[in-house]
Amino acid sequence: MYKLQSIAACSGALAVALGAFGAHALKSQLLAAGLLETWHTAVLYHLIHSPMLFIAAMCRPSRARNLASAGFLLGIVLFSGSLYSMCLTGVKALGVITPIGGVLLIGAWIALISARLPSDPD
Repeated sequence: MYKLQSIAACSGALAVALGAFGAHALKSQLLAAGLLETWHTAVLYHLIHSPMLFIAAMCRPSRARNLASAGFLLGIVLFSGSLYSMCLTGVKALGVITPIGGVLLIGAWIALISARLPSDPD
């Protein structure tokens, strides 16, 4: 549980750092390639789902918690990671990976419905 919470916190910090990196160091390169909005989308989804990974990690141990945690983590890596990679390399074919990450994120939200926080009544 604590390891996953640490991963979630690091993921959130990385999302902020990548957002700043894109806004400052890469802005002109991304604008020239028409990829600034794509970078923003990657950062947005990364930043939104990092706290959700943290929340999933705080749930009671269960199959639903494990599915939600795995879905959020892999979804971030595949969805945002593919967009980051596409922006940095210019290889647009990496965009075919993005929907897989999106499906994992949707599945994680659905799994979270059944996951329960420790304070939830039995």
